[in-house]
Amino acid sequence: MADKVKVGTHWQTDELDAIVADYFAMLADDLAGQPYVKSRHRHALVARLGRTEHSVEFKYQNVSAVLDELGLPWIPGFKPKRNYQNAIFDAIDRYITAHPAILEPAAAPPKPQRSPSEIFVAPPKLEPASAPIPERLKRLVRKFDLVARDHRNRSLGKAGEKFVYEIERQQLEVAGRPDLSRKVRWVAAEDGDGAGYDVLSFNTTGQERLLEVKTTNGSARTPFFLTRNERDVAKERPAEWCIYRVHLFAREPRIFTILPPLERALNLRPELWRASFISCAEE
Repeated sequence: MADKVKVGTHWQTDELDAIVADYFAMLADDLAGQPYVKSRHRHALVARLGRTEHSVEFKYQNVSAVLDELGLPWIPGFKPKRNYQNAIFDAIDRYITAHPAILEPAAAPPKPQRSPSEIFVAPPKLEPASAPIPERLKRLVRKFDLVARDHRNRSLGKAGEKFVYEIERQQLEVAGRPDLSRKVRWVAAEDGDGAGYDVLSFNTTGQERLLEVKTTNGSARTPFFLTRNERDVAKERPAEWCIYRVHLFAREPRIFTILPPLERALNLRPELWRASFISCAEE
């Protein structure tokens, strides 16, 4: 039963740590495909903390919202709510810092049981933010930079490329083009990363399709890195080149497509510069 004294008061550090730990316990079961009952977790926290069921549910949704901003998987049953109490950021920071394995994405998703028509989805519709992002949340996002993690994580990238390679072959087989299915190439694995795309595929008429695969365990709106070479190939061969944005990879992979010109769909800004020493003649 809820403690009437606590109704309407701010959550304390120990309470926030408890709900964050409980949320991540459910998330681990969710990602592993293990059964769990959300209501039992909620009732146990109500009894332990003396908070109302509504308050506990709302805090679960706050955690989902922060994980969404961090580009991490979140529990589908707890739709993100962004009316944050700032202290929730510190609680999540403490938990992830103490459990860094949370930041290590699964190397490969479960073998897809859905048809390609269900795996391919529309790009996300991004709406203007209704409120500015709290500065404490911005610092948390910078600390656990998902975009950089995805970029560094070679096993995640390769697993996403393999996933796309297999789907492309499957689609051509189903379309009655086994001859083209056999020609699909995982270019990044066979030739290295310098081509400006990862998978060479075809449409059913035999036209080449150059697929640059970007994979994340995060949501559809998670940002990603694009190299100069990839952007150049997009400009040189816009009719064939596209991005396959693979997202929700650890749970149930989904893909949407981004076509050139990239500036129409993406906000591109430089993040890195190649530095070389200035020669005497250039001074």
